[in-house]
Amino acid sequence: MSDSERSSDRPARNPFEPSFEQLPETLPIFPLSGVLLLPGGKLPLNIFEPRYLAMISDALAGSRMIGMVQPVQPGGFAGDGMPSDDGRPKVHRVGCAGRITNFNETEDGRLMLVLSGVCRFDIVRELDPAQGGYRRVSSVFSPYRADLDHADDVVDLDRDRLMAALAAFFRGRQLSTDWDAVNKAADANLVTSLSMVLPFGPAEKQALLEAADSTARAKLLIAFLEMSAFGDNSDTPPGRTN
Repeated sequence: MSDSERSSDRPARNPFEPSFEQLPETLPIFPLSGVLLLPGGKLPLNIFEPRYLAMISDALAGSRMIGMVQPVQPGGFAGDGMPSDDGRPKVHRVGCAGRITNFNETEDGRLMLVLSGVCRFDIVRELDPAQGGYRRVSSVFSPYRADLDHADDVVDLDRDRLMAALAAFFRGRQLSTDWDAVNKAADANLVTSLSMVLPFGPAEKQALLEAADSTARAKLLIAFLEMSAFGDNSDTPPGRTN
């Protein structure tokens, strides 16, 4: 499939997406270790803890947006980090805001929802917890305005190298996937989806989040796959030279 054919598969801009001016200055955060949301990605979440049920309820009554962040020190209840000296687990400075685009209530009191990635943000400072007990931050989106403008829809991707590394990665872990869907995916969508779903560690996930743009993220993704699939002593597949 040609690049132009893959590009034509990109969905039109969602008319429900917020404008830059509509992004909230105060954002509730959901710290989860090893969980990555990227702009344009979709993250399913299973919400059951009371404070996060309150967070979702409040978000649905407002901007419908929450911030996904990773704790600096993984662990703790629900994976939201080990407590620091002030009692609250420290989180990384960069996160990604997502908009609740679908949700369902379950009979046992849980919420099943889909969070659609909108734009990355920097944490300026942490605010007092909300009445429901969840954490809130003062956020700034301006360093990542390109996320909202879809500036990364075109990616400079070495697709052959990515596919070779991905195949070796899956073989090494005895994983399977729908290769037809992978081959048909547009470059930008493929990089986003793989970065989110592949079983990398929290540090690798954070590095993928903080990559300057999708092209830089694609190169980092390939490097992580090759290091994992072919060993730390070589960052290229067997039989390939840089």
